[in-house]
Amino acid sequence: MISIKFHRRTLLNTLLAASMSFAVPAYAEDKPVIKLGFIGPLSGGNASQGLGAKNGFLLAVQQANEAGFPYTVEGVVLDDASDPQTGVSAALKLVNDPDVVAAIGHWNSPVALATTPVFSRFQTPMIVWGAISPKVTDQNLPEITRVTPTLVAENEPLANWAAEELGASKIAVVADTSDYGTSNADAFGTFFGNAGGEVISEDLLPVGTTDFRAVLTRIKGESPDAIYFGGVITEAGILRKQMIELGIDLPMIGISGFYDPEFIAIAGDAAVGTMVSYPASASNPILEKLYADYDAANFDEPTSPYTKYAFDAANILLENIREHGIEDKPALAKAIRATEHNGALGVTAFDETGQTKLPINIEIKVVQDGAWVTKGK
Repeated sequence: MISIKFHRRTLLNTLLAASMSFAVPAYAEDKPVIKLGFIGPLSGGNASQGLGAKNGFLLAVQQANEAGFPYTVEGVVLDDASDPQTGVSAALKLVNDPDVVAAIGHWNSPVALATTPVFSRFQTPMIVWGAISPKVTDQNLPEITRVTPTLVAENEPLANWAAEELGASKIAVVADTSDYGTSNADAFGTFFGNAGGEVISEDLLPVGTTDFRAVLTRIKGESPDAIYFGGVITEAGILRKQMIELGIDLPMIGISGFYDPEFIAIAGDAAVGTMVSYPASASNPILEKLYADYDAANFDEPTSPYTKYAFDAANILLENIREHGIEDKPALAKAIRATEHNGALGVTAFDETGQTKLPINIEIKVVQDGAWVTKGK
């Protein structure tokens, strides 16, 4: 009886081992395993941006594995919750894992500014897929590149549009006190002044502010032609809702930091008429294929405006790893800086600071009938 039990157990273990071996994809057999990291907001008010970008990253990894990539690539996905301290903890987890070759990261500029020195100190290449503060690449850290334009690139055409097309001569500026918010306020104010307009007031409030009524009551008495908001989604929605509650039926404008369905969910009916700038879509076969492949992959979340940025960032890493290997990370970072990648965004190349050189044209998005639409279409 003991012998029979032993043989049954042995047979069960053999069958289990066989089933596990069949479960391993063919592309994973006999290849070195490497890891690529992703960090972004997967929880909190900005989660929709991070989740869509995360899926773009995972799609690029999946497609590389299925296409005979020389390594088996595992994606390591971490949440920064739009918080610099959380982001640093995530970055340290990645750089201390010897299997992590490189990473892409961050939608929020304060988080990117906190983590980029970590990646640089550990000589781990990192491509920024979302954060747009100029300071991120102004540091010129050799390991850091960025596929998104800076906020300067969006604020200048928005300021010109506000002066010329919107017809505003006086604008009140409200922003948060983060680097992102203050940089937006400074950039928009400068460019709007250059376009012949006047910033009649500037109010900077802490991230997380939920009551703008005192500031808005004063602004109402100043009779601006519009209010520019230099922050992100949650505060933007609250500000817009309180504007309408106080009878301030003026245009609210900003750059793409709150171009998100969650803004509409927070502001409700008050969201109608809000306008933001957004890098104009430049359709190409790679972008169209990305969206088709995304739909076919049945992700739980829809695409976000940053899905294509994360997808291209991941593919730039993969392209250079394929060509240059993984043994020399400083050399890999240098190769990334020198790359020209034909992807969903177009042809991405980087300047001497690691900033994308991809030219930017904006289109204006406006809230109508509960959704963001392109103005004039």
